[in-house]
Amino acid sequence: MTHCNSKHFWITALMLVAVIICSTVAYAAPVPLPSLNIGVGTASKPTEVATTIQIFLLLTVLSLAPSLLIMTTSFTRIVVVLSFLRTAMGTQSAPSNQIILALSLFLTFFIMTPVWQQINVEAYQPYKSGSLSQEQAFEKAVKPVRKFMLAQTREKDLALFISLSKQGRPKNADEIPTLTIVPAFMISELRTAFQIGFLIYIPFIVVDMVVASVLMSMGMMMLPPVMISLPFKILLFVLVDGWGLVIGSLVKSFG
Repeated sequence: MTHCNSKHFWITALMLVAVIICSTVAYAAPVPLPSLNIGVGTASKPTEVATTIQIFLLLTVLSLAPSLLIMTTSFTRIVVVLSFLRTAMGTQSAPSNQIILALSLFLTFFIMTPVWQQINVEAYQPYKSGSLSQEQAFEKAVKPVRKFMLAQTREKDLALFISLSKQGRPKNADEIPTLTIVPAFMISELRTAFQIGFLIYIPFIVVDMVVASVLMSMGMMMLPPVMISLPFKILLFVLVDGWGLVIGSLVKSFG
C-alpha cells in the first residue's frame, strides 16, 4: 500500500512539473533571433558600383599586406640571414621559426621607421587634413619606398628587369616603374643575404673541420663530429657576442 502511494506521488509530481514548464514556455516573451542576409542585387546608381569596387580593392590590399611587407622592406634579407645562421650552427630548431620571424619583423620595423615616418609626414597627415587628394597622397607615399628600394638594388638586377619588360632606357630613376623595381629589389636582397650567409658559415665550418680532425686522430671515427662540435660552436658564438655582430651587420648593411 505504501509502495502504491509513493508511486502515485511521483507521477503527480512529474505531471505538476510538466504543467509548470509548459505554462512558463507558453507565457514567456518570444526571444528575437538575429538574421543575416547576404545577396547580390542590381545597382541603381553608378556610385554604388564604385563603392563596391573600392571595398573589393581594400580587401585585396589587406590580404596582400604581408606580401607587400616582404617585397618592399628589409624583411627578406633579415629572415634569410637568420635562417642561414641557424643552419650553420646546426641547432636545427633553436631558435624556432616563430622567434626568427618575430625578430625579423621587429628589425624590419626598426630599419623602416625613417621611411614610414617620412610617409606619415609627407603623405598621410596632409591627406588626413585634406590638403592632398588621394592620388597625390599615394604618389607622395610611394616616393620614400622607391628611394629605399633603389638604394639597395644593384644596377645589374634593375637593368635585367628593364630589359625583360621591353621598355626603353629610362632617363632617370623617376621613369622606372615601381613594378620593375620590386622584383629587382628582391633579387638584390637575396644576393646580399646569401653573401652574408656565406661569411657566417666560414667560422662554423672551421670548427667542424678541427673537431673532425681531432676525432679522427684519436681513432674515434664512429663518434659523430657534429655532436662534439655543436657545444664548441655555441660557445664560440656566445664568446664573440655573435647576436650583436650579426644584428649589427644586418642593420648597417642597409646604410
